[in-house]
Amino acid sequence: MSLGPLMLDVIGTELTEEDCRRLTHPLVGGVILFARNYKSPTQLSELTASIRALRSPSLLIAIDQEGGRVQRCRDGFTQLPSMRVLGELWEKNPESALFLAQHIGYILAVELKACGVDLSFTPVLDLDYGQSSVIGDRAFHNAPQIVFELAQALMRGLQVAGMMAVGKHFPGHGAIQVDTHVETGIDNRSYAAIAEKDLIPFRHMIENGLAGVMAAHVIYPAIDANPAGFSDKWLQTILRNELGFTGCIFSDDLCMQAAKNYGDITHRVAQALRAGCTMALVCNDTHAADELLGALQWQSSAIDMARLERMRGQPSIIDSMRELQQTEQYVQAVAAISKMNQECCQCFCMSKVEELL
Repeated sequence: MSLGPLMLDVIGTELTEEDCRRLTHPLVGGVILFARNYKSPTQLSELTASIRALRSPSLLIAIDQEGGRVQRCRDGFTQLPSMRVLGELWEKNPESALFLAQHIGYILAVELKACGVDLSFTPVLDLDYGQSSVIGDRAFHNAPQIVFELAQALMRGLQVAGMMAVGKHFPGHGAIQVDTHVETGIDNRSYAAIAEKDLIPFRHMIENGLAGVMAAHVIYPAIDANPAGFSDKWLQTILRNELGFTGCIFSDDLCMQAAKNYGDITHRVAQALRAGCTMALVCNDTHAADELLGALQWQSSAIDMARLERMRGQPSIIDSMRELQQTEQYVQAVAAISKMNQECCQCFCMSKVEELL
């Protein structure tokens, strides 16, 4: 059975009969995990092993593990800083920022791979315009070239651990205030304005081997009336043809509020796939998932199936967190990140004292 074009979630920390029924459907090709699916590295390893045992080839297993406030696996995993911390460090010492970005990418990936997770939807390539309620400190910086440099370093760390990178949220989510999980997002800028800044990190990351891209649920009416994830102009004309991207295109969650204005779940998914998405995410709505599995008619192309297989990256040679913690490279990287976290905490505390004074 080949990988299908849908990525679904699961209910809890172990598979239920309902989970198994959905995940063995031929339209499904992947699973996304959330904080509710995690208790410990051992439990995560058991969960991913049970997911892999359902099918051959096994389903692609993904998670959002960016660092900062978006880190689904916490207890037993290294605490990763927000990407803004790296941008702030760049202002003082670019070499140190790049060094730590690569270490963070390595730790992020090697810990997940040791527990059976294939990929994280990272790095965030959105620019920090200082106004987005959902992006905020998830962004590295407001300067496109700095975002690229830091994201590329993080991607190198992912690659050392055998994980592919997924840049998000194409073509840029940082210039609007609203959170598209709960509201419709509209960015009224011209294409020239977006291309001059927001597209630069995506363009350079693609030139340097970016394997995956996640599309934004943002409408850019000067370019297309549809959100980017439903737009063949964004995904085909611009991303594929102009930017030369040949990798895997993921939709953002099609159960988010910003996507719900585009018909029922089957229509939304079909529109995203027709526009050019390789894989469509349907999360946190089991009724929608069941409706979709009963109604969607879709056959992925051989090219898209190969793109999905590539997202597995390289198999981990380390199959437990305990084994990983004995390796010198891991110990050194964790020490560097821990030192950074301590220094950032001290700087934060000092700034609070200065405010009080």
